[in-house]
Amino acid sequence: MKILFCSLATFLLAVSASAQTSAAADPDSATFDPNGTAHILRVVPMPATVSPEAQKWLKEIEHNSPQPEETLAERRKHTDEWRARDSAEAKRLYPVNVAETTTAGVRTDIVTPLAEANKNLVLINLHGGGFNSDSGSLIEGIPIANLARIKVVSVYYRLAPENPFPAAVDDVVAVYKELLKTYQPRNIGIFGTSAGAILTGEVAVKIKQLELPLPGALGMFSTLADFSQPSDSQQIFALDGFSGNVSPQNADRPHDEFYVGKTNPKDPVLSPLFADLHSFPPCLLVTSTRDLLLSNTSILHRALLHAGVNAQLVVFEALPHAFWYHYQLPETKEVLQIMADFFEQKLGK
Repeated sequence: MKILFCSLATFLLAVSASAQTSAAADPDSATFDPNGTAHILRVVPMPATVSPEAQKWLKEIEHNSPQPEETLAERRKHTDEWRARDSAEAKRLYPVNVAETTTAGVRTDIVTPLAEANKNLVLINLHGGGFNSDSGSLIEGIPIANLARIKVVSVYYRLAPENPFPAAVDDVVAVYKELLKTYQPRNIGIFGTSAGAILTGEVAVKIKQLELPLPGALGMFSTLADFSQPSDSQQIFALDGFSGNVSPQNADRPHDEFYVGKTNPKDPVLSPLFADLHSFPPCLLVTSTRDLLLSNTSILHRALLHAGVNAQLVVFEALPHAFWYHYQLPETKEVLQIMADFFEQKLGK
């Protein structure tokens, strides 16, 4: 069902001139076309179920209007600027040491906590950014290294469209093999957000296919496990939930065709939903109720449960995609601690 969903009180996802007229008379209504298309107007009040800081942020981003499409160079320039700024803020809030290096020929950052209590453990962090830019890396790796007191190897895998699947998977597997020379597999964790979360699942499937020992734990924070078809939440939400660019998903094309390239979208490494997930290590999945990858994250969680995997799903209220990049939110402090505790509790067991 194709839905035109409008929020008049606090958020605006999409609205037409006719919808604006009818909304003035009846802010909560629905009409249906003969073909089943639903036009829904719905008032969504500011949620009282989130922190005052989150309410303030949601109010700020409600006015985000759709942005003109960027070139790849522009996107990378903007994400690099944002990443540098927020990485500095992460290091101020969560002090660590960061050293640039290469691991197995792949560019990496080694993030070492100042109080390293778990020296026999290591985490591999895979950044977000839609597979075509780096919108995470140290923003994700620094807080977890500090809170879990575990060294983090942040991997700068090759990006699409220049290097489509499976280039990124191959880079991470190479780093993992190198770490196996120093660490026991049960002492290695892999985690990431968005594209990095997707890649975490893909790498685990590839490691299993190669008959290498699986890592001790996986963290997939807002993920996607099926490139073959769009999910419900992808049709409803933008990156900022009810505001920003909403890109209707085409069922005839993969979610990210530049990353997928010529690979069959149902390839079990590309789309782990079609893989054998039995014997996977403990997994933590995190999402939120306005996350465009909410559906995919919950679908993968169910698949893991069906495979007998120890998989936890944590869903936060009313927040959009990857909200934990925003350090001013109490919810961010909470979820970062949940992530750090998970690795401390599961690795080495």
